[in-house]
Amino acid sequence: MSWREAARAVPWNIQPFIDGRYRSSNATAFFTNINPASETVLCQFPVGTALDVDEAVRVARRRFEEGCWSELTSLKRADVLRRLADLVVEHKAELALLDTLEMGKPIKAALHDAASFAPMRLRAYAGLADSLLGVSGPLHSNTLSFNTYEPRGVVGAITPWNFPIVNAVIKIAPALAAGNAVVLKPSELSPSSALKLAELALEAGVPEGVFNVVPGLGSTVGMALAQHPDVDLLSFTGSTVTGRKLLELSGRSNGKPVLLECGGKSPQVVFDDVSDLDRVADATVESVVWNQGQVCSARTRLLVHAKVKDALLEKIIRRARQYEPGDPLDEATSFGPLASPAQRDRVKGYIEQGINAGAEAVLRGAIQETRGCYVAPTIFDRVASHMSIVREEIFGPVLCVQCFETEEEAIALANATDYGLAATVWTQEIGRGRRLAHAIKAGDIQIRTSREEGPASGLALSHEPQKASGFGAEIGLKGLQSYSTLKSISFRGA
Repeated sequence: MSWREAARAVPWNIQPFIDGRYRSSNATAFFTNINPASETVLCQFPVGTALDVDEAVRVARRRFEEGCWSELTSLKRADVLRRLADLVVEHKAELALLDTLEMGKPIKAALHDAASFAPMRLRAYAGLADSLLGVSGPLHSNTLSFNTYEPRGVVGAITPWNFPIVNAVIKIAPALAAGNAVVLKPSELSPSSALKLAELALEAGVPEGVFNVVPGLGSTVGMALAQHPDVDLLSFTGSTVTGRKLLELSGRSNGKPVLLECGGKSPQVVFDDVSDLDRVADATVESVVWNQGQVCSARTRLLVHAKVKDALLEKIIRRARQYEPGDPLDEATSFGPLASPAQRDRVKGYIEQGINAGAEAVLRGAIQETRGCYVAPTIFDRVASHMSIVREEIFGPVLCVQCFETEEEAIALANATDYGLAATVWTQEIGRGRRLAHAIKAGDIQIRTSREEGPASGLALSHEPQKASGFGAEIGLKGLQSYSTLKSISFRGA
């Protein structure tokens, strides 16, 4: 069966998945799910209500207190997560097709997410499940003091639309590995793969009611999760504006802790000592066009030394010009549409702002106005740090180029936004790399030399966003600890 035939046969079923089964929503209003490749209607589904969230949280609390999951040994929970990873791989075609139809991700990239990216995260947390080790104090003949990690309880999770199946896994894998029950709200633009993940989790051995999914809007389901007094932790990935609203709502309810990974405007800093500009150009363009630029950590600000700026920019333009949007159901397509008409209009608006502000569009990609949310790459030169295209997250295939001559100037430009998510520095001087890694305010920093590199280790180290990009670790061992609570226990006179 071709991908097009499979797409026509998809049985859309977007409703709350609570206590191991689909249930009718209490909502009376509906949201229209659009295929961004054609702007045709896929289906309609309920917008969700606070009553849906109440029921999901009630079930999650009951199952958590029963201990059917929280009281399992960490190794048994790890076994279930590994089985879930295997099932995700087994159902990779179905999961990939759902993400492609709902948010326009090219099917080849969606298959990679389902066959590799998401299962890798599940297996990583399965491997870390028994690593929540506390410490003990100095022993005394009749006193014993030690720390222990325990699950927080009911975790509310809200995910964005750009990597639907991966984002769902990044939330539920550490939460489940730590022993929590979960209520997940996926983006209204791409809820289906998260619902399928809940079905697979049940098959893998996660007890009914431990992993629940409530689809709907942020204004209904998202707000209800943030305000719910029986949610013990809220984890959110998305825009800074929304993250701050959720933080306020969480504080007004029960003061629950919040994990926020919000927007980014990450720099790619290139010094004149790099030996291979072609390698730098490849990496720069790849970062800007990956997932059509809809990546929070995309390095969309190119800060380049004046001596190599013109040569590097020429190479980047030549490469970016080759990316023409195509049908996401064609396995040869590497660059698809943006996720929605609203996202296309947002990116178009920023491009127009840049031109009106005086930036030079050395490459201006075509924008399809109807029957598809396609936006080709755009590159701006001669931009100033006060321009909105440099300061604000566009979340599309738009690169802004700025020039520097000194190390101090490069650092100032790198830090000249409200965000602090990620950065890359290209230099062969190790001392300079160390200085910039310290000086740039970001949670994830890469130092690259432009020389030949070995394969990635696959190890995901913990880090925290800085500034307006959020706070709290979600990756690696520190991420697992974020979904746990630290307790101190003392035995006296034992």
